[in-house]
Amino acid sequence: MKVRIWGCRGSLPAPGPENYRYGGNTSCIQVTEGDTCIILDAGSGIMRLGRFLGPTVKEVHILLTHLHIDHTMGLGFFQPLYNPNVKVHLWGPSTGQEPLLHRLRRYFSPPLFPVKLSELPMHPEVHELGDEEFSIGGIKILSQFLCHPGPTLGYRLTANQKTLAYIPDHEVMLGSSDFPHDPEWTSGFEIANGADLLFHDGAYSSKEYVGKMGWGHSSIRDALLFANMCKVKKLSIFHHEPTRTDEQIESMYRDAVREGNFGFEIEMCAEGNVYEL
Repeated sequence: MKVRIWGCRGSLPAPGPENYRYGGNTSCIQVTEGDTCIILDAGSGIMRLGRFLGPTVKEVHILLTHLHIDHTMGLGFFQPLYNPNVKVHLWGPSTGQEPLLHRLRRYFSPPLFPVKLSELPMHPEVHELGDEEFSIGGIKILSQFLCHPGPTLGYRLTANQKTLAYIPDHEVMLGSSDFPHDPEWTSGFEIANGADLLFHDGAYSSKEYVGKMGWGHSSIRDALLFANMCKVKKLSIFHHEPTRTDEQIESMYRDAVREGNFGFEIEMCAEGNVYEL
């Protein structure tokens, strides 16, 4: 699998020279395996991704973790949606109250957006997901609900015995009664367990988290403890706060890694990063 980061910022795009290193676009990751193209979330980064998709791509699968605006705001600006020669699949969390298609139509409607879903040249195919396993091309996928406000999924993608785990918005402290000592009863454990590469929410410092408990996000320290519990090979900390500059992100990284010796590689995720799994 080839993995490329098109956005790793949380909550709101944050363009500007102070954010050059880690980028300002919100959540969007492209995963390719042979002819299969999967996009994890449709934050503002998906607009640029759409411009760079080659003409040979005829089918795209967009897996939405949830429908908060920072994960969907780029969807209407994704150029392949307006290309009748490209088939787009939209995957996202199911609820017992309203179909995913109806929820997506709220975005594609005035006054939020001028183009209706029904007006696209080729109507995207919508798939609802819960806790389940399925495959797209040569990639096996596990989706599971996570601890975050509103229906929210995490994704585990496996191909050629390599695994990517994507958990961008997650409050792991509230997803367990005994974190980090009870793995099997911790939100997200099955998604991340033994992953070669884990993208995980690390929006806050430990001090900030005290005042923001219940907002749906994790501290960097909790992300490290979660990755350690799951025995991952590499942790890429995701969902940088929009007010955070490159310098502040790097300072938080230095503070975090000083807290202990972890048996895996640690980085702060940066827009433009490319991984080969």
